[in-house]
Amino acid sequence: MNKDSKKQVVAELHDKLDRAKAVFLADFRGLSVGKVTELRDELRKADVEYRVVKNTLLELAVRDTDKLALSEHFAGPTAVALTYTDPVSAAKVLSRYEKDPQTPFKLKGGVLSGKTISVADIQALADLPSREVLLAKMLGSMNAPATNFVGVLAAVPGSFVRALNAIRIQKEG
Repeated sequence: MNKDSKKQVVAELHDKLDRAKAVFLADFRGLSVGKVTELRDELRKADVEYRVVKNTLLELAVRDTDKLALSEHFAGPTAVALTYTDPVSAAKVLSRYEKDPQTPFKLKGGVLSGKTISVADIQALADLPSREVLLAKMLGSMNAPATNFVGVLAAVPGSFVRALNAIRIQKEG
């Protein structure tokens, strides 16, 4: 790789790091080609970009971004997972591979919205429900008061009708 192409890779990576909501670093040593392909496919489905990058190029790319704290993890082979949308889905996929005893995949750390996160934080992020589930729960919570109010309003006429019916039965009998 010549100097110009390295500069181009650094510039492209710098732009991607700057735009990413979350960046996760991992050591992928020992993964078979099949497992790497499987991991890439799962990450692609989760809308996550996964790349293997030389540490020296990565070191240059994180300069002047809020991902500078990642520098402490630039040792050994480094894979970068970038997500621009949902960090939880990315964390779920990466965490599942790290927990699998059959794969030597190891998370190193990451940055979420400009804040450094540890491997334990990534695991905690992976344990969160998905964005869709959280939105559904929030919508359910927002609808509950209105639903209860409608139920109370509907109960008043129903109670009135039952009372009138009881009076009718009492007068007939």
